[in-house]
Amino acid sequence: MAEGLRVVAPGVASTLQDAGRQGYLRYGISGSGAMDPDLLALANALVGNPLDTAVIEMAMVGPTLVCEAESCRIALAGAPFGMILNGRILDLFTAYDLRRGDRLILGAPRQGLRACLAVAGGFAVAPMLASVSTHSRTRLGGLDGNPLAAGDLLPLGAPKSSDRPLTLPPLHRPRLGGPIRVVLGPQADSFTEEGLRTFLSAPYTLTARADRMGCHLDGPPIAHADGFNIVSDGIVNGSIQVPGHGRPLILLADRHTTGGYPKIATVISADLGRLSQVRPGETIVFEAVTVEEAQSLARGAKRTLAARRAALVPAGGAELDSAFLLSCNLIGGVISASALEPAA
Repeated sequence: MAEGLRVVAPGVASTLQDAGRQGYLRYGISGSGAMDPDLLALANALVGNPLDTAVIEMAMVGPTLVCEAESCRIALAGAPFGMILNGRILDLFTAYDLRRGDRLILGAPRQGLRACLAVAGGFAVAPMLASVSTHSRTRLGGLDGNPLAAGDLLPLGAPKSSDRPLTLPPLHRPRLGGPIRVVLGPQADSFTEEGLRTFLSAPYTLTARADRMGCHLDGPPIAHADGFNIVSDGIVNGSIQVPGHGRPLILLADRHTTGGYPKIATVISADLGRLSQVRPGETIVFEAVTVEEAQSLARGAKRTLAARRAALVPAGGAELDSAFLLSCNLIGGVISASALEPAA
């Protein structure tokens, strides 16, 4: 009898994702992969996996799972989804061990949109074109190319070790918010000067037309200089097209590989993770940076990920040294050591 995690309820948009398909864009095959590669890496690091091991990526509302194996170590990295194990509330960025029959409920996040759930040893699912990532539109990868469904059994791989579960102290956990930085182009000259100013100054609202393929934004129209059709060319993760209606469209992990609308800018790789956490109805403000600045920020993001991995400590409180305690908000709500002034 196969052992694994049984899907009781799939949530809204739960799929298996890893680092994506590399080298197939020239054949018109989307790269897919986790919307935030750093969350993929952190979730896997918490359970002792190679950093690109497939995880359950969830959005909006997470799945409910039952453990149908003797044991299974899990960890959730990303937006603060309510995570409940047999009625007990669990913490993010911390590994826990499930036993046979345990029921894990992942609700809705208080803020943000997405998270990655890793299991020690990964999922024993055969890759397709060198990746387990699900691309639902073409039914590639995952479980027959589909999002998770009630009744699915996710078979477990063999974990490499059974060391103590790890946790990432709060000080080192990713933060949400801030402007989304972009490099202008490659067709920035297809827009008027006023159009470029509008793009970089106006807030844009994420509409309900948002998924892993891309997100439509609403806001002031951006003026084209000379029409809105170009000869189709390549699209990368984060390309921002502006169709004829003048509102930006950001292409993401499950994007098509070419397109015929001019691209006003590209979201820098260091900000793709924060972009993936924006919820429908929330606003985005764009900030332009140079190619050199984008490259420097990408290197900085790699250093930050390495620092977070180095900051992992055993969970459970036995290693409560000064560094761990200083990373925790132990006095939340205290704003002054002085006595309160009497009310007038």
